[in-house]
Amino acid sequence: MTETATTDTKNGPAQDTYDVIVLGAGPVGQVLTERARAAGLSVAVVERELVGGECSYWGCVPSKALLRPVLAVSDAQRVDGAREAVTGQVAPAGVFGRRDRYVTDWDDSGQADWVTSGQGAVLVRGHGRLDGPRRVSVATPDDRIVRLSARHAVVLATGSSPALPDLPGIAEARPWTNRQGTDSSTVPGRLAVVGGGPVGVEMATAWNGLGSTVTLVVRESGLLPRMEPFVGELVGQGFKESGVEVRLGVTVTELSRPGGTGPVRLVLDDGSEFEADEVLLATGRKPNTGDIGLHTVGLTAGSWPDVDDSCRVRGVAGGWLYAVGDLNHRALLTHQGKYQSRIAGAAIAAQAAGRSLDDAPWGAHAATADTAAVPQAVFTDPEVGAVGLSAAQAQRAGHRVRAVDVDLGQQVVGALLYADGYQGRARMVVDLDTETLLGATFVGPGVAELLHSATIAVAGQVPIGRLWHAVPCFPTISEVWLRLLEAYRG
Repeated sequence: MTETATTDTKNGPAQDTYDVIVLGAGPVGQVLTERARAAGLSVAVVERELVGGECSYWGCVPSKALLRPVLAVSDAQRVDGAREAVTGQVAPAGVFGRRDRYVTDWDDSGQADWVTSGQGAVLVRGHGRLDGPRRVSVATPDDRIVRLSARHAVVLATGSSPALPDLPGIAEARPWTNRQGTDSSTVPGRLAVVGGGPVGVEMATAWNGLGSTVTLVVRESGLLPRMEPFVGELVGQGFKESGVEVRLGVTVTELSRPGGTGPVRLVLDDGSEFEADEVLLATGRKPNTGDIGLHTVGLTAGSWPDVDDSCRVRGVAGGWLYAVGDLNHRALLTHQGKYQSRIAGAAIAAQAAGRSLDDAPWGAHAATADTAAVPQAVFTDPEVGAVGLSAAQAQRAGHRVRAVDVDLGQQVVGALLYADGYQGRARMVVDLDTETLLGATFVGPGVAELLHSATIAVAGQVPIGRLWHAVPCFPTISEVWLRLLEAYRG
């Protein structure tokens, strides 16, 4: 390779020194770039794949594009008079076409233009690696090495990738990950999904709705095990009604697909076996840090960087290295990564201007919500929305709590009007010493839109007494808040 100190972009020749260098041009890296540019800092953004990252092309966007038609049909079938209008099945070709529009046919030119023209940053395409303190080298697609240096900060926003188990036969089985699960345009007759977390249950929902016969294999005793126990129970009931077979408490021990063609055979630790046309592994994530030069600054390759609340990496002298998004393992969710970028961007701007950091809890430079108020929506049928701590998590953290439950289908008129025979449940977890919410969970059709109100209550530490004056509109599902408060007050 030849070496060069500059790279050409549509903005003209680029300098080799910038205020901030960002590795990764997904949503998280783009928000960091926007915040740094808003502070008047120069920014170089390095991207080795598509500008827009995993979320835009293989994660949140395509998965929700696939799921929405499936859930829309399910919602219509729950309403007398509407169900009679649903006379056919979901049309896969139309669903795939819709997804392709939302991922812009995997063409990142629009997002690349936004980084350069919209944000005024310099985009360097290639594989970026740390090359010592405040330095980055980029191996470009045209076989050059571009060397960059940062005056104030280097930000790692390289995301995560599927962590596949070391199973006999996995290579010849050619399993799907979230990428094939969201970019494939052929419906397998039989699909095995391994993993009962958010990716696993969403992919089982989507492909079942598209026409696959789905078997969901889960090593835990329930679905979505990090949430309230009733969440997995209601999602499991939804799977039973829609025809998804759920096998709980079992682990895949072997895969086989002789010659890499034909069906895949899965062997489970209970001695049973079954075949599927494809198998999708949703068994966790690993950080994309194996080849980004962490060793050049004293960190371990392949590790999750340890960060403080401003997302600055601990153990690196000078405080110039930051890690945001999936990479720091605080909360593997796009919206939390973007929140971290707003926090880190403000911290870098303050650092560049010589100002002290406001890193106290809930301060301008502290990502406190990563531990206190993380919202997550899971687009299964029924939907799930949760924020903050579950009752068990709150108790383990030493809080004195009371959990209050409401049956949405029995106690909320808005839910009954939303869907005939509505089935759902809600819980709020109250800190008895402060009478504020530590967490809230909702399960049922349409509940994802309740999530931000719960997030405001938890993050704002709104007292129960003040929530009593937040009057929900009749007749909406949000009336659940009144029912929860009534149940708490008795």
